[in-house]
Amino acid sequence: MSQSRSNLAPWDQPFLPPALAWDGASRALLADATSPWVTDFERDPALDFSPDYAATRAWFDRLDAASDLIRIQQFGTSPEGRPIYAVIASRDGVTLDPAKPVLLAQAGIHPGEIDGKDAGMMLLRDIAFGSKGDLIDRANLVLIPILSVDGHERASAYSRPNQRGPRIQGWRNTATNQNLNRDFLKLDQPEMRVLRTFINALKPDLYLDIHVTDGMDYQYDITFGFNGEFDSYSRSPASSAWLDDVFKPAINAALEDQGHIPGPLVFGLDDQNPRAGLSDGGLGERFSNGWGAAAHVPTVLIENHSLKPYEQRVLGTYVFMEASLRLLADQAAPLRAAITADRALRPAEIPANFQPDPTPHQTRAFKGVLYETYDSPASGRAEIRWLGRPDPELWQVPYYGSRPGLTLARPTAYWVPAYRADLIERLRIHGLTLETLTAPRTVPVEMLRLNNPTLATRANEGHVQASVTDVTPIRRDWTFAPGSVRVPTDQPLGDIAVLLLEPQSSESFFAWGMVPEILSRVEYIEGYAIAPLAEAMMAADPALKAEFEAKLAAEPAFAADGDARLSWFYARTPFHDDRFRLYPIAREN
Repeated sequence: MSQSRSNLAPWDQPFLPPALAWDGASRALLADATSPWVTDFERDPALDFSPDYAATRAWFDRLDAASDLIRIQQFGTSPEGRPIYAVIASRDGVTLDPAKPVLLAQAGIHPGEIDGKDAGMMLLRDIAFGSKGDLIDRANLVLIPILSVDGHERASAYSRPNQRGPRIQGWRNTATNQNLNRDFLKLDQPEMRVLRTFINALKPDLYLDIHVTDGMDYQYDITFGFNGEFDSYSRSPASSAWLDDVFKPAINAALEDQGHIPGPLVFGLDDQNPRAGLSDGGLGERFSNGWGAAAHVPTVLIENHSLKPYEQRVLGTYVFMEASLRLLADQAAPLRAAITADRALRPAEIPANFQPDPTPHQTRAFKGVLYETYDSPASGRAEIRWLGRPDPELWQVPYYGSRPGLTLARPTAYWVPAYRADLIERLRIHGLTLETLTAPRTVPVEMLRLNNPTLATRANEGHVQASVTDVTPIRRDWTFAPGSVRVPTDQPLGDIAVLLLEPQSSESFFAWGMVPEILSRVEYIEGYAIAPLAEAMMAADPALKAEFEAKLAAEPAFAADGDARLSWFYARTPFHDDRFRLYPIAREN
């Protein structure tokens, strides 16, 4: 063995920290290799394998054909032409009974993090042919086994170097190199547009988004969280309270009963100092948990720990899904009451642009792993070496949350011009109620002049992002063409409208660089024309002359820049492009 291993490339030999010992009771969930319904994961001697797209679909097709409780529903097609589908476990037939709560479990939005697919295959098998059929007596289960199907098929042994198994993993991004877990609000990608349409029709009562972490080592194997946890802000406070008070204790107990170590969804602040602090990782609506809170869909982000063996992560995910389904059946009424209360909220002020709070919210007990440091000749600095043993001492670590960097006022409505049909379509896919004009209409509105907007220096998710902090409101009577839409904010998804349509919001269409047309000025004036015109303007308007001279005295750089001086006058003439930096989406107050 030592001889054969020495012939392997360094990256084909073990280089991750040692795994913590584990022998959980959930191993009893594994089917015997002789079972006709054993999954490819269970059949693998190392329990370190996940089947490809074709084998996964073939297995589900066979399950669907053999059981009246299982149904496959395609809800989209990927950019490379693969069907995107869900597998539904229900006693209701083709039409789900709206009286029954629905659990939506989604795997493979990041295809290398595919634990939920293999766990879901096992659970659906046990519902159809095992001892878990009672799970769907009072609730329905909908599994999306692979959301990013194209990324799933860009598979290799070299996709996720920080993750222990499966030995062949999909790629994080899509065929168009986009990260779907940054697209919940802007809805750039076809996968996310069909997902949103599917969710709007399905109306799940609880949504599980299943991932695998990166980062530091610790004892927890299944971590999870949601907006509103640890006293953080939530746009759905009643649902978050249910998740905190009812869901979290029940799931923790179920996982612990099966030998798992559930933990909070946290992220280390300093790779070189594990005890430096933990953060919530951000509350933005581009992520599933942020969108779920804004859309009033109770959403739990599961992050299984990347350094735990694949078997352990898959079995923990099975336990998580089963316990969620059982709890949902018992708790449908109070959860639905919480959702209804959240959907009725219409806050006048909307916190936005969440950023790390520099002050810790609290000190949290944390189950750490022993480590040491050593001087690495590769990095030229001290590096962490995790030792694969639990630290018997419970760490006390500062926890840093997020705080809003901006508060937005809720207008009565927004007006989106017809020529931005692409943005209107995204609003429609979100499920927002829109009033579409069939004839021109002149409306008194508030427009925004964007002062000194800036562009990012590099692309992100296929966009060159923009930002603006200073805006000047302008009252206008504006005529909107047929096809323009009025977007009222007095609706359950009104917060989403505000976050998308206010240019100062970091989740807005403008912030993602989708309104670039207003940043280009059209028509210019030559110096030989504006100079005598400026002189005439000062002669005709003493107040203007005084304002100009005051600016010269206050700003030496401006005074020394002839072009800037002439541009100052040009901006005060009717020749200047009035729509330069005039945001085309208007407020109605």
